Amino acid sequence: MTTKRMNHARHIDAIGTDTNAALRSTSPEARRTRARTKLAGTALAALALTTVVGATMASTAPVQAAHAATVTHLTFDFPVGVAGPLAEEMLALVNEYDASHPAINVTPIFAGSYDDTMTKVQAGLKSGTEPDVAVLLSTDVYSLLNMKAILPYADFAKGDAGAAWMHSFYPAFMANSVVDKTVWGVPFQRSTVVMYYNKNDFAQAGLNPNQPPTTWSQLLSDAKKLTTPSHWGIEIPTSGTTYWVFQPFAIQAGQNVVGDSPNRVYFDTPDVIHALQFFVALSKTWKVEPSGLIGWTTAPSDFEAGKTAIIYHSSGSLASILKSSSFPVGVAMLPKDKRFGSPTGGGNLYILNTGNAAREQAAYSFVRWMTSPAIAAQWSVETGYVATSPAAYKTPYMEQYLRHTPQAAVARNQLRYAEKELATNDGEEIQSILSNACQAALTGNVTPAQALAAAQQQADATLAQYAK
Repeated sequence: MTTKRMNHARHIDAIGTDTNAALRSTSPEARRTRARTKLAGTALAALALTTVVGATMASTAPVQAAHAATVTHLTFDFPVGVAGPLAEEMLALVNEYDASHPAINVTPIFAGSYDDTMTKVQAGLKSGTEPDVAVLLSTDVYSLLNMKAILPYADFAKGDAGAAWMHSFYPAFMANSVVDKTVWGVPFQRSTVVMYYNKNDFAQAGLNPNQPPTTWSQLLSDAKKLTTPSHWGIEIPTSGTTYWVFQPFAIQAGQNVVGDSPNRVYFDTPDVIHALQFFVALSKTWKVEPSGLIGWTTAPSDFEAGKTAIIYHSSGSLASILKSSSFPVGVAMLPKDKRFGSPTGGGNLYILNTGNAAREQAAYSFVRWMTSPAIAAQWSVETGYVATSPAAYKTPYMEQYLRHTPQAAVARNQLRYAEKELATNDGEEIQSILSNACQAALTGNVTPAQALAAAQQQADATLAQYAK
């Protein structure tokens, strides 16, 4: 797994709740047990082959054999390794879809990380072995469009019902899904950055454990009180995809680093410079955060071990953090400067341009089922990702989960302030440019203004080739 996409690829096993019988015919654990049995047999060896880029369709035979020859066979590339609870849950869902749609058979191909999955899709497009459906990062949309790899959902979602479905998702998640007023991907496993805090630490420092900081000034004040010679006030991951945890500061300061154009970024504006100055000062000036770079997995590990009182991390880490912490964990929206805000993150479902109309229509049927409120709620609870539609939060399963785990509602509530993640043409390069600038300011003698000015020049030069 590459560090560039570490933020969105840290899959976790959620703390489950009893399934409402009115929602599911069988419990999630029962479905996972069936999936584990299947993965443990010959299907496991077959699926393992698909983690290699360019794997052949020979691996689909064990699953296809159980279906009639008249069914439409689909391949579904999904960014996770074969073994583990996420693979089990996905295979269980696919099995359930197959059982309820006898004319369609879906073979999940567990392709590794998001990077691995994107590489596999690109290789498949060149060789004519591309999948029918894939979960790829929402920010991959411009790269996929430049390759002419994906189809617009308007080709399938017809009439009022189709339009209603395309408008049923949270608008914040659609910000990275719509290009030129056209829906190219639909949200599936999505997230935001949230704040986790140790309620015991707050109480011991004389702070109200039920009143986390809501502004930058309160965050700094609380972090100072929480910092001791052996304990940090706050940790924010700063290695890998630093741009993603920096984006909230920029949005909160009044300027997202990206707008509607895929050929323009806003790295060196006064508000963004101000945001990086505050970010850097947490460690360099106020000493409430460790100096140097903090790993993506280091922050939650330190938090769970009681070494830091506050961390910024993905909402997708919720279940893992709750499960691994021996103290009461608070979850809150990120504090504001001028306004509240966080970028979204995570993966969308894309229909690939295979040139086979029957398979493309079947792929749409599969996507519709996977994004239905009941399945979206199930996937959210089982994985920790934010359920992608308001309707999912009205299902009995989700309502029961939120009663048991109210912290899971925070990321959903923060969506009203969320904005698009950094996505442009040559997106991975542009993200890397901003991450490197942030790291230079955090670890070197370069000022935030100098680092961001250089980053703006680099980004402008990279994007100039795409300007119309």
